Amino acid sequence: MDVTQPITLTASDALALRYGAEASPAAGPWNEHIALLLSHRSIRGYRSDALPTGTLETLIAAAQSAATSSNLQTWSVVAVTDPDKKAALAKVASNQKHIEQCPLFLVWLADISRNQRLSAEEGVPLETMPFQETFLVAAIDAALAAQNATVAAESLGLSCVYIGALRNNPQEVARVCGLPSGVFGVFGMCVGYASAAAATEVKPRLPQDVIVHHEVYDTTGESAHRASYDTLLEGFSARHGMPVDTWTKRVINRMGKLAAMSGRDKMVAALHAMGFELK
Repeated sequence: MDVTQPITLTASDALALRYGAEASPAAGPWNEHIALLLSHRSIRGYRSDALPTGTLETLIAAAQSAATSSNLQTWSVVAVTDPDKKAALAKVASNQKHIEQCPLFLVWLADISRNQRLSAEEGVPLETMPFQETFLVAAIDAALAAQNATVAAESLGLSCVYIGALRNNPQEVARVCGLPSGVFGVFGMCVGYASAAAATEVKPRLPQDVIVHHEVYDTTGESAHRASYDTLLEGFSARHGMPVDTWTKRVINRMGKLAAMSGRDKMVAALHAMGFELK
């Protein structure tokens, strides 16, 4: 798919791509915005083309239009275009080359430092500052803002991919980006025009029957749905020259051993060192 072209899929076609024909839910209300959302795919290859003037400002305006808990606005973002900085961040993220390729790399931050400075300047202590809830609110705010920016970028014909591997070494991210105490890089995000080689189809998701529970949590039929999804995802991987794997094996490989966390098992200690007490 050429991501620079308008999204013209019908509801039925878009749902079939996202869930597979057998698990596709019935089509409901539909518009171009929903079609855009369902067309999302992570892109891991970028052209070197510069972004149009004002693109960053547009994306940030979209990000700041996301919900923010109690209007505290406990997030920030560092826009990185310097090749050396992108290379350093790519190294943290297990050498993901698309970080170096993309013209704009955004580091989304849980940021309580701004309100810490407000507290000091106003001479009023903020008693909630050291609690886990405060960090959680900041991380959620950053995620909501980033997703708004992603949707805005894709509506402009740009592509994105989230980079959670920045959490492999959050203190190195803080050094590269000059982050003060009380600021944590939650994840990164590549923004740019997809290269022809990176284009791919929509990756299937778990059936809605596994995700949606009506009135109470219900796991009836979950194993059968998972088996069907394993087959669907296995076919997707084979079509794209990826290691042929099932979702079940993916979960086990990613969550079965601490080594798969690539150092993120030490996250609490890193957060403490970076100014988050997490009481």
